[in-house]
Amino acid sequence: MNDVGLKIDPISLFEADCFKEIEMQSEDKIFKDLSLDWLNQSWKNKYTYHFSWLGRPIIQMPQDIIAIQEIIWNIKPDLIIETGIAHGGSVCLSASLLALLEMEDRKINAKAIKNRKVIGIDIDIRKHNKEKINNHFLADKITMIEASSIDQKTFKKVEKISKNYSNIMVMLDSNHTEEHVLQELMLYGSLVSKNNYCVVFDTIVSKMDDEFSKGRPWNKENSPKSAITKFLNLNKDFVVDCSIDKKLLLSMAPGGFLKKIK
Repeated sequence: MNDVGLKIDPISLFEADCFKEIEMQSEDKIFKDLSLDWLNQSWKNKYTYHFSWLGRPIIQMPQDIIAIQEIIWNIKPDLIIETGIAHGGSVCLSASLLALLEMEDRKINAKAIKNRKVIGIDIDIRKHNKEKINNHFLADKITMIEASSIDQKTFKKVEKISKNYSNIMVMLDSNHTEEHVLQELMLYGSLVSKNNYCVVFDTIVSKMDDEFSKGRPWNKENSPKSAITKFLNLNKDFVVDCSIDKKLLLSMAPGGFLKKIK
């Protein structure tokens, strides 16, 4: 009991403690430097390649997977648009979480019929990956489009599908050059619903050792991070959700969790 005789809500107390702790860790320079050093060492061992989601390789940092789960649970999108499919782990993650939201829908209303979907776009979906995704038990929740994400025909196709949905989230994880990511942001950012997110992966490129981008068309100055900077200067509908960065520290998408506020 407190001084006025009111019982303290333990859930609120726990959440308040977590908020304070996250703020403290975000100001801990030693912890932040250690985290960056760890990330720089992790890619040398292809650390993110060693995880899967429901049987499909996901190639993401586990912390980012948890962050995506938290966003989807809180925002409850009915459509998720992803650029970059690779082995399919990420689209399976999104599909599974949307399926769980449908279970929640039916718990609240037994007659709920909302059919949540994932659209995955990739310029080259390897045959073996396509077969695995098409044979996955979540395949009916996934629509794959094999084409360039920045092709106007591709965007028009996605835009047409999106008209059937009201709460849309976007995740960008294909070509990581500034030009490509900026074009994706300009196109797919327009489809993101208010209070939902556009998540831009591999912004970490701008912080990693030069060797991380060796042989790639992107680098520290030409990266998803520089694309976001230009995009936010042009588009005031989005802001960086810094609260996610403060919590994760280990992330391939620092500064990449963009929330649509208008």
